[in-house]
Amino acid sequence: MEGTVDGFRYGAVTPVAAYLMACLGGALGLRCIVRSLLNSRSWKPGWLALGAASIGCGIWTMHFIAMTGFHVEETRVRYDAATTVLSLVVAVAVVGIGVFIVGYRGPGRGTLAVAGVVTGLGVAAMHYLGMAALRLHGDVGYDPVGVVLSVLIAIAAATAALWSAVTVRGLVTSLGASLVMGVAVSGMHYTGMAAVSVHVHDTTGGTWEGDSALSLLLPMLLGPVVFLLLAGVVIMFDPLLVHGERAGNRNPAPPPSGSAGIRAARAVPGPRTSWHDTDSPARGR
Repeated sequence: MEGTVDGFRYGAVTPVAAYLMACLGGALGLRCIVRSLLNSRSWKPGWLALGAASIGCGIWTMHFIAMTGFHVEETRVRYDAATTVLSLVVAVAVVGIGVFIVGYRGPGRGTLAVAGVVTGLGVAAMHYLGMAALRLHGDVGYDPVGVVLSVLIAIAAATAALWSAVTVRGLVTSLGASLVMGVAVSGMHYTGMAAVSVHVHDTTGGTWEGDSALSLLLPMLLGPVVFLLLAGVVIMFDPLLVHGERAGNRNPAPPPSGSAGIRAARAVPGPRTSWHDTDSPARGR
């Protein structure tokens, strides 16, 4: 028999919380990527890795917060822990591939296209791998049209996020880009969930392997959430990340001293003066 699927068991609580986590991960990730681009002397691989982990954790956390509201009326829903953890690894790893591609090769159209497709497919793989962690008395089916649409949304969202990461510099514009990114990621998730159908084998309940959503997902979500909060602390204490300015703009280095400084100062053209101004000191001497 066909099961009665409900993705909003707790009303608007899970969609709103999931959206906010997607926005948080996107905002932190974008600022970390900007940090790697603003100062070439900074540890670029470290900032890119932190950005990829923030975006990946934000997407994964968004997915499983939303999944706590997933309910099938005729059967209990449980989750396989190993597959759930694997989906987190896939999310961070694939987003990292896209981030490192654009971080080192720049915002060219070809680069963004390749990185966006790779990252989008990775986000979709994370989503459907997380769905594969479902354990219930039935078979989960998908509408092919909904699946394809969700993958296209994931690719578009990933491309837009990567483009924002290498072109947006200001704090306010980065926050705006993260809000749009949150909409796209949430839209991808719920588009994929709209394609889900469940054929229930029986209604006896029974027992099977796996943990309930609250007993598994809530403790597992604690780690990525704490990581995102720590990443936020790192960003808050880095002025370059907050203001989005290049390292040399705010505190220009003083001119060198000694004869080298004198030669450098003379080499800098100053304002043009009249011949009266240039001759009068010489006449005074």
